[in-house]
Amino acid sequence: MDFEDIETVAVLGAGNMGHGIAEVAALAGYEVRMRDIKDEFVQSGYDNIEWSLNKLAEKDQLTQDEADAALDRVTPLVDVAEAVGDVDVVIEAVPEKMEIKKDVYTDVEEHAPDEAIFATNTSSLSITELSEVTERPEQFCGMHFFNPPVRMQLVEVITGAHTSDETLDTIEQLAEDFGKSPVRVRKDSPGFIVNRILVPLMNEACWIVHDDVASIAEVDSTTKFDMGLPMGSFELSDQVGNDVGLHVLEYMHEVLGEPYAPCPLLEQKVEAEELGKKTGKGFYDYENGGADIPTDAGREDVEHRLLAVMANEVGKLVENDVAPVADIDEAVMLGGGFPEGPAKLADKAGLETLVETLEAVHDETGEERYEVADGLREAAESGGFYGSDDEDAAEFENITVSYPGEMVGHIELDRPHRMNTVSPDLLAELGEAIDLLSEDDEVRSILLTGAGDKAFSAGADVQSMASNATPLEAVELSKNGQETFGKLEECPMPVVAGIDGYALGGGMELATCADLRVASERSELGQPEHNLGLLPGWGGTVRLANIVGEGRAKEIIFTAERYDAAEMADFGFVNEVVGNDELDDRAFELAADLAAGPPVAQRYTKRAMHAGRDDTDAGLEVESQAFGHLIGTEDVMEGITAFMGDGEPNFEGK
Repeated sequence: MDFEDIETVAVLGAGNMGHGIAEVAALAGYEVRMRDIKDEFVQSGYDNIEWSLNKLAEKDQLTQDEADAALDRVTPLVDVAEAVGDVDVVIEAVPEKMEIKKDVYTDVEEHAPDEAIFATNTSSLSITELSEVTERPEQFCGMHFFNPPVRMQLVEVITGAHTSDETLDTIEQLAEDFGKSPVRVRKDSPGFIVNRILVPLMNEACWIVHDDVASIAEVDSTTKFDMGLPMGSFELSDQVGNDVGLHVLEYMHEVLGEPYAPCPLLEQKVEAEELGKKTGKGFYDYENGGADIPTDAGREDVEHRLLAVMANEVGKLVENDVAPVADIDEAVMLGGGFPEGPAKLADKAGLETLVETLEAVHDETGEERYEVADGLREAAESGGFYGSDDEDAAEFENITVSYPGEMVGHIELDRPHRMNTVSPDLLAELGEAIDLLSEDDEVRSILLTGAGDKAFSAGADVQSMASNATPLEAVELSKNGQETFGKLEECPMPVVAGIDGYALGGGMELATCADLRVASERSELGQPEHNLGLLPGWGGTVRLANIVGEGRAKEIIFTAERYDAAEMADFGFVNEVVGNDELDDRAFELAADLAAGPPVAQRYTKRAMHAGRDDTDAGLEVESQAFGHLIGTEDVMEGITAFMGDGEPNFEGK
């Protein structure tokens, strides 16, 4: 089955995952047959899809006509033959029980076309074992979506022992066409990538509390505020469902052995039916306030222990060829919402320190789960999962700097899994990149964009920057951002911001420092800080008024509303609004046009304008002095000659 031949998809199971996957497929334009074992189950799934699509339309993420068309592409069914008889791909999303899934595939095999691909949405079970109950193991793979499928970007595409490369390639292309980011899991191993990292992390948190090393509050404060993860470990377990985590652990324990033995504390919670949010009580009581995690109870020894366990799992995945380091980090950031991948977090902590942590706990407890994996030990000896900081190391981790031609230097904010939010590391790298391009004689303009089509930048990464900051630290954070963004504003060459998606808070403040702004039609911009009881802290209270005037600036900041690109163009903030598919080309075209301009004149023009903001006389003085300087330059002679000859000038900045 080639990707180009896929038109119809069957989704087996109409529960939370099933109806979510069906909605994703329908939104991508595919005909969908959604099947469950009872009419009421499949109707409930269909109703949930209708509700979700209408919500997307209400939020202007699609039109009502598009929502209605997507719903029309979904056919709810109970009969297996009718559901799979003429489909190209079957995505199974039934309960996470091996025997239930095997029974489903036995039935489906009788009715599905010979060329159809089977893909299971299992989160941990063996792809190989499931494939062997079918007559097409080479056309069988894992396609693991994350909950909720409509919002979560990651899809793990997992090979079984018999899966063909053609099948994997096709399913990866299908996932991309669904608007998702596929990461390939190269070997069938329990938990695949994300759950292989997260579930042992949650289990280790339980062991730390069970063994009276630390309290739940200390562990979750460490996880959420010191490590910067989206949730505390126990908070995450409650969110996922303690029974779900235990089920995955039990399977890992069965297949991988004693290092994955579930902690009794977790087993006790499940036995007491305290399963987390869904039952109202887990490690936290959700009928009495929920997870109230202190911001200042973190401990370094707990952080090292949790990081060490995650690093050990990364080492095992690498040494067993399940996935390379970069793919592991990408998957966990996309699927787990980590600000950085577990390998990068471990490298920053120091792998030698983490190896020593594991060895010390192993000596103390004798437990197999603390035995250092060969993959971790080898990485520590090599200077880290990403190697030592030598000349060949990647220059930037949170941004990319490229040279697309036409004397344009391109800075791309590269944290799409976090909506390109600005973290301390990104801020530091941005300053370095601006300096790098400003000093490059081969670069005449800068193009600034955000990776992906969801956001230019959705603002500051509050989780990693300000959630546990003291007032003095917050002042320094504000000054640091102001200075870094100021570098962009004062950059001697023209700067173009290509805005696609959200430009909110600090993201809009960053765009404010560009000279020109081009935005796609779907973009939304705003300064929502007042909704948080804050104010724009990276120059927005001053710089925005310089562009749109004080009245409009106050309106944008005080209302804390989001404005579409057309409205911001009316305000004078956005210079040009283009079609969604045209943004990249138009932003580069504009940057290239500016790069072809006279660099000395551009530099002095920016200086004069900036000087004249607060002091007209000062601006005029810079202007007159610059005019006198420019009149004798080779660029002026080039411009006059080209003008007289009706040609295009070739400015060289001389």
